[in-house]
Amino acid sequence: MKIIGTGSALPKKVVTNDMLTEFFDTSDEWIRTRTGIETRRILTDESLLDLAISASQRALDAAGLKAEELDYIICSNVNNNYVYPSMSCMVQGAIGATCPCFDIRIACAGFVYAMDIAESFLQTGRAHKILVLAAEEPTRFCHWKQRETSVLFGDGAGAAVVTEGGEYLGARMTTISNTEVLFQRNRLEPTPFEVEGVYVDHPMVMQGREVFRMAVSSCSKEISYLLEETGHKVSDVKYFLLHQANMRIIKGIEQYLGGTDEQYPTTVQKYGNTSSASIAILLDEQVRANAIDRGDLIVMSGFGSGFTTGSLLMKY
Repeated sequence: MKIIGTGSALPKKVVTNDMLTEFFDTSDEWIRTRTGIETRRILTDESLLDLAISASQRALDAAGLKAEELDYIICSNVNNNYVYPSMSCMVQGAIGATCPCFDIRIACAGFVYAMDIAESFLQTGRAHKILVLAAEEPTRFCHWKQRETSVLFGDGAGAAVVTEGGEYLGARMTTISNTEVLFQRNRLEPTPFEVEGVYVDHPMVMQGREVFRMAVSSCSKEISYLLEETGHKVSDVKYFLLHQANMRIIKGIEQYLGGTDEQYPTTVQKYGNTSSASIAILLDEQVRANAIDRGDLIVMSGFGSGFTTGSLLMKY
């Protein structure tokens, strides 16, 4: 796999920690010290589809491709205004692509899973130019009277165009079924046969300490495994592009693996947790800042509900 173009898009509405004190008994200090988050972007009069289209088009422009040249679109998306058609299907039509496409629902590890799926298509020769997209609006998962989850999230989209010709050195995807740690439940349309009280909706539930423990442990072990398997050291890696969930989690992984602060760039302080879009947005920002050079080793690693974890090692 070779990344030939990246793009990202964020809502225009910037929400500061102080603004959240209008809704919760909280403070800027309380949020910063526990999460590292200072601001986040939240959708208002735009839609998630608008962001997905914009991020995709920017990635195509950076790659110097037209949408008609794409062989596949793979999109990581948990939730949006449409149950169906899929987000990838709507983006396909909006940008003028004609290729097959599909969505995956892996939550915060979704972009890494989608990249690994794209690599498989490239390896088999079934596709040659693939748009990998992550578009998420996790601010719609939360109960906006509960500060523990609502202060964490922001909305956004990120994308990458990939093709053959690079060095995809390794990947590791794991799933440990543990539903109760992190979940949201939607109520479906009722039938005359349902049992009252069984099919109920429920906003996001997050057991913060357990999520922290699993995130740090899983990502650290998987990255260590990849480096050992491929004969590399932490010092060989230019950047560890981690899921931007919480500054404490990122620092926990850094402490486990070692290395320097510069190897662990962050956007969580600006954008909050944008679910699977966070790694894609971080990648795009590093590329557009000319912080990554061709041949640099990069690690992408994410963790999400399920509990799913995905990590990959590649040369940019």
